[in-house]
Amino acid sequence: MEPGKHKNVPDEVFIEDASKIVNEAQKRGIILRLIGAVAIRIHSMDFADLHIRFARLGEGNNSFSDLDFVGYGKQRKQIELFFEKVINFVPDRYINTYFGYKRLIFYHPQGYYHSDVFFDKLEFSHDIFFGKAPGKGRLELDNPTIPLPELVLEKLQIHDINEKDIKDLIVLLRAHEIGERDEKEVINAKYIAKVLADDWGFWYDAKSNLEKIKTFAEKYLKQGKLKQDDYDDVIRKVDTLLDYIDKEKKTKRWMKRAKTGTKKIWWRPVEEVVR
Repeated sequence: MEPGKHKNVPDEVFIEDASKIVNEAQKRGIILRLIGAVAIRIHSMDFADLHIRFARLGEGNNSFSDLDFVGYGKQRKQIELFFEKVINFVPDRYINTYFGYKRLIFYHPQGYYHSDVFFDKLEFSHDIFFGKAPGKGRLELDNPTIPLPELVLEKLQIHDINEKDIKDLIVLLRAHEIGERDEKEVINAKYIAKVLADDWGFWYDAKSNLEKIKTFAEKYLKQGKLKQDDYDDVIRKVDTLLDYIDKEKKTKRWMKRAKTGTKKIWWRPVEEVVR
């Protein structure tokens, strides 16, 4: 089967594979953490029914299309060998040769999906940093996913945000409380605000996307996809996040970039990698 061409793989396959891959890597001293929609589902199982009801990839489809991870660049060679020799994934030779210093791509042995593995940071519309080595970064703060504040930031950083990403954010917010520290099942709003206080462009897009959550949540409430208590809870949490973001003292770097504002492009154009 041609890699990545298998359609409508059941959600359970992604969820089971994600935990298995992270755990098998962990046994070998390799740090891998899940990102994206599958990570949000795993971290929000009490609201899996809401995630499913949203039909994020369209009616009649299952919820997910790929399984992506973050690791540390210091373990690049170990990760490459793990995917190829231990779990028998098929490497994308072209991408891994030319871009392997920052990401690798592998295909499921039966072509069910592909997996991107990013190193040290996510570089899309804006950057999210995790650290450069085991024991010195943030990846170990959660398992099997990246930490909750980074899961929120991963979606908020998208300049041209899609409705499926808005749905992911609604589920993530509904399933967790807002706090000020890295605690289990708590979104560290202080950390999110601190990241955004040093990057005006990221701040601008994140605030815009938080406002879009409120707009879409109202739409979903009217459509019956959100119950009133779900809606009230999500709006409260969005407003709480916005309050933390507004109150956080901005850095000199932020202040300098703010003077230019939207007169200059404030995000990185992101092109899908050709596989």
